[in-house]
Amino acid sequence: MSLANTFYNTLVRRNSVFVPTIFAGAFAFSIGFDLGITKFWDSWNKGKQWQDIRSKYVEQD
Repeated sequence: MSLANTFYNTLVRRNSVFVPTIFAGAFAFSIGFDLGITKFWDSWNKGKQWQDIRSKYVEQD
């Protein structure tokens, strides 16, 4: 119960703290989700993307 009271008194009790907390959490989740999905996509399609096969088609000077 103490953890719930601490959470309420710290983040939820005042709207001036609650709203920025929600925005910061959504922003952090968005960045983390984007990085995770990009890493998954790159590992799933390894060897099929331009970054992997570029050396076969581009001549170096």
